[in-house]
Formats: sequence, structure tokens, C-alpha cells
Amino acid sequence: MSGVIVTNPPKAELKDVDALAGFGVATVSEAMGRTGLLGPGIRPVQQGVRVAGTAVTVLSWPGDNLMIHAAVEQCGEGDILVVTTTSPCTDGLFGELFATALKQRGVRGVVLNTGVRDTQELRDMGFAAWSRAVSSQGTVKATGGSVNVPIAVDGQVINPGDVILADDDGVVVVPRERARETVERSEAREAKEAATRAAFIGGQLGLDRYGLRETLQRLGVEYRSYEEYTQ
Repeated sequence: MSGVIVTNPPKAELKDVDALAGFGVATVSEAMGRTGLLGPGIRPVQQGVRVAGTAVTVLSWPGDNLMIHAAVEQCGEGDILVVTTTSPCTDGLFGELFATALKQRGVRGVVLNTGVRDTQELRDMGFAAWSRAVSSQGTVKATGGSVNVPIAVDGQVINPGDVILADDDGVVVVPRERARETVERSEAREAKEAATRAAFIGGQLGLDRYGLRETLQRLGVEYRSYEEYTQ
């Protein structure tokens, strides 16, 4: 497998990346029309952590982490490393030594469509990671691949420089060109949810706030007393 390492791709503006870090993955995905989510199989190795950064993408051969070594050189302040393989792989391609090198370069975390190991060490050092699997299985460094090229994870295309947002609920990708728009849409959604939250605290029901009684009626759902139902 031949490959390419693309240097200095354009990235989303850091101010927009940092603004998106103020919202949850669910909010941002909803703000983009329920798009951008990676699948629920990619889970955090830690809890209570949210990070946002610009994607440095890696396409590797299964069971081979050579291209992650190559990608470290391309990573910098505010980035998130995103790794996938040419076919499914759950081997532990990434561990504490990689995290040490990346943290020194200002990288905010890693998203792996493959396996991770040294999870306790990653938590201890405060390096955020999301992965398809946890596995102690080691790897080789023998096959070429690519860095900073478009990759696909769970049907989502991730381009270098796109925004990656990750938290306890999962991972979402925001296309670089839509970062500012998505910040604004997320702000509007949070304001709307704040108003709804206040209404719920005041005792209003979702059935009334969202006009769902009419929906139930249209769908033929009926209210009956217990006595009527059991006759």
C-alpha cells in the first residue's frame, strides 16, 4: 500500500473550534440537522471530558501503526488525531507513548476507529481518547498509508482541518466550512432549550409545549379510564 502525507492543510478557525467546545455533541449534531455523528461504537475511555479540535487524519493498514508515527509530526496545537484503517481492526494501535508525544505538541485528543490500550495511563495523564475497542494486542510498523487525506468513519467523511467534537455521548464531525455557521446554530438551539427547560421547571408538559396532543389525536391514540380499558 503506497500513500501520501499532506502537509499544512487548511483548518477551521481556532476561535470557532473553541466555541464549539462549549456545546455538547448532541446539540451540535442537532444544529447541523442531525448529521455528522460517528456511530455509537466509538466510546470514550474516560468520563466527564469534552474536547474540540481540528482533525489530523490517518489511514493505516490493519494491525500497523506506522502512519500514526508519521502523523505525530503533522500534529500541532489544537489538533485531534483521527485514525482509521483500510479494513476493520480492533488491535491496540495507540497507547501511552503516542499520547505523550502528542500532548507535548498541544494535541487535544485522539479518535480511533480501531483499538486503544494503556487506558489507565491515558486517564492518569489527562489525554482524552475515543475508540472502537480496547485491546492490548500489539502492532507492527511495516506498511505505508496516508496522513491528512479524507477518510470515512461510520459513513461520515472527515477531511483534515474539520472540527472534531467529542464527549461522553460520542463524536461529531463539523465540516471546516460550516464551523462558524454551526456555532451560531448551536447557540440558537441552546437558547431554545433554555426556554423549554424553564417552562418544564414551571410545570408545563412537553405534550402541550410541543403541540403533541394534536399529534396523538391524529394518530388515533385515545385516552381511556382504567375501568373503560378493562371492560
